[in-house]
Amino acid sequence: MGYALAAVLLWSTVAVGFKLGLAQMTIAQLLLLGTSISWLIFLLYCTVSKQWALAGGDRCWIVVLGLINPFAYYFLLFGAYDRLPAHIAQPLNYTWAITLAVLAIPILKQPLTRKMMSGMIVSYFGVVVLLMTSASAETTKWNGLGLTFALLSTLLWATYWLINTRISSPPAPIMFWSFSVALPGIALVCWLGPGFPHLSAKTLAYGAWVGCIEMGFTFLLWQRALRLTQHAARLGQLIFLSPFISLLLMQNILEEPINVWTFAALGLIVVGVRIARPPLK
Repeated sequence: MGYALAAVLLWSTVAVGFKLGLAQMTIAQLLLLGTSISWLIFLLYCTVSKQWALAGGDRCWIVVLGLINPFAYYFLLFGAYDRLPAHIAQPLNYTWAITLAVLAIPILKQPLTRKMMSGMIVSYFGVVVLLMTSASAETTKWNGLGLTFALLSTLLWATYWLINTRISSPPAPIMFWSFSVALPGIALVCWLGPGFPHLSAKTLAYGAWVGCIEMGFTFLLWQRALRLTQHAARLGQLIFLSPFISLLLMQNILEEPINVWTFAALGLIVVGVRIARPPLK
């Protein structure tokens, strides 16, 4: 429980980290620093734990996983945060579990139950409330491209987890090798585009925030919690605390105009996700 709570609290800070980091660097530069630091974390972990091997059938999936996460997924996610207020981008991204429920119907051959349909309706009603109430606030600005990026990121993240249902290797080597695939491509985008980030205490701090908390160290904390517990479902409930804690941080650190409707909309999204999420194993 301690490991899980620590992971949830750390994940609650990443939306703020994205916005602050993107104020200092371009999308590609922040992603390059974050991915590099995360890659080092997985390198050290795999070295210490001697977890390098991948199951033979999993090797063909590594390139696909690397192209999705961290490459395409974080370019879209950072693109959404760059164009939208954090309190809009984060709840929209949280609906990836609803996208997962939809994709699981044709891919995993899961039936569309009344429970799943109810959850989808509740969750996307929350999205409508969020967008309508935010659009009515004069201080809130968002654009169509940012919304598109946020929704496409849910499609990629759901696809990533569906692919993971077909993989039997331990999570750490999967992350190391998939990040090894993605890192050269991200570096190439930086080199051809905005150039490599200027290394300073501030840029390294934001890169570490993304690399350690969003992608690397917190992932290992969560995996440790899952290995130690006999009640994984109970730990899973803690995830639903994260978006609400994150909203409070956005309000107090980013000073975004968050009202009661934002919390109500997020509550609907979370309830819908809780109802509709499908079993993956």
